[in-house]
Amino acid sequence: MDHPPLQVKVVCADGEVWKGESVNIIVRTTEGDIGLLPGHEAFLAALAPCAAQIITPDGAREVIACDGGFVALDNDGHVSIITQYATKSEEISVDQAHRDLDELRKKINADERTEEDSLVVQDLTHRLHLAQAQLAAARVAGK
Repeated sequence: MDHPPLQVKVVCADGEVWKGESVNIIVRTTEGDIGLLPGHEAFLAALAPCAAQIITPDGAREVIACDGGFVALDNDGHVSIITQYATKSEEISVDQAHRDLDELRKKINADERTEEDSLVVQDLTHRLHLAQAQLAAARVAGK
């Protein structure tokens, strides 16, 4: 049985990042990678930081770096990818992401921590995951 393409929206705190039709979506959930195809049953999962891949009906591939969040597919074929930060692969500076990653690793590994710094470490770790997702998105997109 043929199913119409999935209707996809990628939304972050700044607004809509991407919207369109898809015949295949690949994302990393906290349980592992998953592919969503037209006709897939309803689905909800927590996202891990990842390079979300969205294959359009014409065969183009959109790659979007996500820092976590959720992916939901309803019974009508509407997919929502909801994340705090998202960046399309063509907007990623690989050099800047590498610099960010190096700087964040140094800050996280610093020895002079106090108990009050736990929120700082959580924020740094979150930013580290975003930089890793950006590099993964750039790599998948062939940058």
